Amino acid sequence: MEIMDLGLVPYRQAQDRQLERHARVLAGQAPDTLFLLEHPPVITLGKGGGLENLHASPDFLASRGIELVPVTRGGNITCHFPGQLVAYPVFRLDRRPGGVRSFFHDMEEVVIRALARVGVAAGRAQGRPGVWTASGKICSMGIAVKRWVTYHGLALNVARDTGLFDLITLCGLADARPASVHGELDARGSAPGDRGAAPHFPDMQEMKDVLAQEFRAVFEPHTRVA
Repeated sequence: MEIMDLGLVPYRQAQDRQLERHARVLAGQAPDTLFLLEHPPVITLGKGGGLENLHASPDFLASRGIELVPVTRGGNITCHFPGQLVAYPVFRLDRRPGGVRSFFHDMEEVVIRALARVGVAAGRAQGRPGVWTASGKICSMGIAVKRWVTYHGLALNVARDTGLFDLITLCGLADARPASVHGELDARGSAPGDRGAAPHFPDMQEMKDVLAQEFRAVFEPHTRVA
């Protein structure tokens, strides 16, 4: 697995990077590749639609410098912004057992393990893709698969400021609220019975490192050579 840290990248530029790498992985010219990055503010609409869950006009978004982009991943509406860690795995599924369902489950497992390492308890919610805490949805997921190679991926909220979600109904779920790594650690540190050492708040680089390590731990043991 090759892991590339792209830094802060506009959404369409990152999508072009994915598609270029997708073609190379499909042709056998590059290994499975994981892109780690952040996006400037953008709202994306998946194959499941989402305009009905957008609470601001395109003109309002443009005036605030927020892009609105239809995309080819599954799922409904979501958003990206600095302080959110985005991971795009461009992986060959024909070299892994279990197909798309197993791949998606393993992506959730990566995030659950990474969050546990920084002190955040999270898990799955029946019938609701992604990763959840007691406070809300901390990681959204949506993938596309073309000729058995994946692209798109996951978005993990790290920083406290998740205000961009106020402009949408998160993933089209009326009762869903966003959670974040730093918000969860804040809540844990202020909860009765948890008053001890101050919690450690991982920065973006630490979260990238932890997530990359868990991607290797979960995915590489299952890869077989064709």
